[in-house]
Formats: sequence, structure tokens, C-alpha cells
Amino acid sequence: MSRTTTSVLVLVLCAAAVLTISNGLRSSFGLFVTPMGLGVGVSRETFALAIAIQGMVWGISQPVFGALADRHGAIRVVLLGTVIYVAGLLWMAWADGPIGLHLGQGLLVGLGISATGFAVVLGPVGRAVPPDKRSMALGIAAAGGSFGQFALAPVGGALIDGVGWSMALIVYCGIAAMMLPCLVGMRGSHTPPEGSAQSLREALAEARAHSGFWLLCGGFFVCGFHVYFIATHLPPFLTDAGLAPMLGATAIAVIGLGNIVGTFAAGWLGDRHRKKYVLSLFYLGRALVMGLFVVAPVTEASVLVFSVFMGLLWLGTVPLTSGLVAQIFGPRYLGALFGIVFLAHQVGSFLGAWLGGYVYEETGSYDAVWLTAVALGVVAAILHWPIADKPLMRREASAA
Repeated sequence: MSRTTTSVLVLVLCAAAVLTISNGLRSSFGLFVTPMGLGVGVSRETFALAIAIQGMVWGISQPVFGALADRHGAIRVVLLGTVIYVAGLLWMAWADGPIGLHLGQGLLVGLGISATGFAVVLGPVGRAVPPDKRSMALGIAAAGGSFGQFALAPVGGALIDGVGWSMALIVYCGIAAMMLPCLVGMRGSHTPPEGSAQSLREALAEARAHSGFWLLCGGFFVCGFHVYFIATHLPPFLTDAGLAPMLGATAIAVIGLGNIVGTFAAGWLGDRHRKKYVLSLFYLGRALVMGLFVVAPVTEASVLVFSVFMGLLWLGTVPLTSGLVAQIFGPRYLGALFGIVFLAHQVGSFLGAWLGGYVYEETGSYDAVWLTAVALGVVAAILHWPIADKPLMRREASAA
């Protein structure tokens, strides 16, 4: 194995490790809805709003952090993000009311997740790997987020049961700090492709004029709605149905486990078939799985079956969507351009998390939101089908 191949492999694995921790911690916040809500004295809607703010802050800042990583390197951005992430978890642990919850979990953790998230970490991976291997490499890196969800959701559930929600968040601080050693393998990962003469402003103008860019934003909006609604409200939805609280942690973990397989599969399929069609099938599959879950009795068996199939379709959209951005516009400004698409994802995340809490407080049920999620899955499947996915010649020439 050549030194170049080894360095790329190390880069991909370190990127996956960062996402393992960053996304794994984030995915378990739904476990804190009931215990922290009772401890701090806030309603489910208020807690959901904090998670919604987190998602929106993540989305708004993602293009900025992505552009900074494109220009100055992912290492500096991830380092800053880790410090902010830890500070947010500490603030969250000491929150004594809605303001502290929104500042800690919403603002600071949102910034921390953004600076250690997909646009920052996947940018250097997309630039380091040849186009014919890019989807698979992005899938391996993105699968780190899936593994983190699988590994850390049970840890979070056990910590809450064993030492309480506040001490669990203190332990989370130590876990978040483990992103720092991963930076060693990302040195030199920010080097842009040689001969890339296009400016960021030109790249943004090019993307703005391309209909496929906006269709990707619309589809990723739906992805965010799905992921944040389920991650935030599935655990309390299950306890409302009279099932054991630990089943929520198990369900989130099973989704993460299924997502490891699904993300690898998405990367493999994206290298062999047109990504836009694979994305359409992923979203249509989500709509079908959620629709069947809504009409079936809520039992431990149905929850686990739902979690397996939803996991297979969970974050496979990330390597496919980021791969399409790189395919159409080139890898030079992948961090910034995917960051903008990811902003649309986080607008959907805000609505998925907050609307779930709002509708529950107003009606005592999540039924309307489940049905909305099903309908949006069908809409996303339709949006991806007509995307013009041919690489732009000027962009490809500049990035060669």
C-alpha cells in the first residue's frame, strides 16, 4: 500500500471517528427529553425547541464552517468545534431553566456539532479520493456517525439510569474531547485541487443558477425533518405507549446499527448507479416504513422492526447528496456548497423537532406529524428524480 493510499485511508478513518463522536452524542439527546424536562421543569415543547434551535444553529453556521475548512483546513475548525461542543454540554448539564437549556443545548452544542459535522469533515475526504471511489469513501466516513449512534445511545441510556441526566452530560464532555486525537490523521487534508482557479463567489453563483442544487436542498430539507423528529420524539413516543424507557435507547441504537449497513450500501450504490435515483428510492422507502409503523400496533417487536428498516435508510442520504454536489460542481468547494444544502436539512430539522413537541402539547398525540413525515418522504422522492446530474464542464476543468 503506497504512502498516499495509506494517508487517504487514515484520513477517511479519522473523519469517521470524528463523526462517530459528534453525531453519536447528538443522536442521543432525545433520551434526555423526559428526565431533563422533569429535572429542569420544562415542557416537552420547550425541550424540543432547544433541540430545534440546535439544529437551526448547526444549519446556519454549517456553510461558514465548511468554507473555513475549505480555506484553512478541517483541523482548525474541528478543534474549535470540539471546545465549543464541550462548553455547550457543560452549560446544558448546569441548566436550571429554559434560557440555560436553549443557550447550552441550542446555541453552543449546535455550533459545536456544526464545526465537527458532515460539511467540515467530508470536504477533505471528497477532495482526497478519485471520483470513481468518492461515494464509497464518503459512505465509510459518514458511517462513523451511524456507529456513534449505535454505540452511544445505549451508553447515554445507561448513564441516565445510573448517575442521572446531569452527570451523564458531564461524562459526555469527556467523550466529546476524544475528537481531538483524531485530528492527527487529518493533517494536510485541506489542500485544494491543483489548478482550481474558480473563486468561492463564482462557485456560489454557479450553484445558485443550477436547478439541481435547489432540488437537492428541497430533498435534504425532508431528510432533516425525518431524522430530527424521530431522534427527538421516538423515545417519549414509546414511553407514552407504555413501553419501557430503555426501549427508546435501544431503538435509537438499532437505527444506528442499521444505518452502518445502509450508509455503506448507499456509498456502494452511488458509485454504480445514478445517485439521484438511489436517493429517490431511499426517500420512498422511508415513507413506506413510517406509514406502516403508524398503522401497526406499537409493540416492542414493531418498534425494533421499524428501527432496523429506518436505520437502513437513515443517513445513506449524506454520501449520496454530498457525492452529487461534488459530481455536479466539483470537489473544490464541497465544504461550502454542501454546507448550504445542509442548511436546508437543518431547517427541516428545526421543524421536525419543534413541530413534534408543539403538536404533542396541542393534541396529546404525534399522529399528525407522523403523517406529515410520510407525505414529505414521497415529495422528496419526486424532487430528486429530475435532477440534472451531469458534471459542469467549466467546474470540472478548473478542478482537474
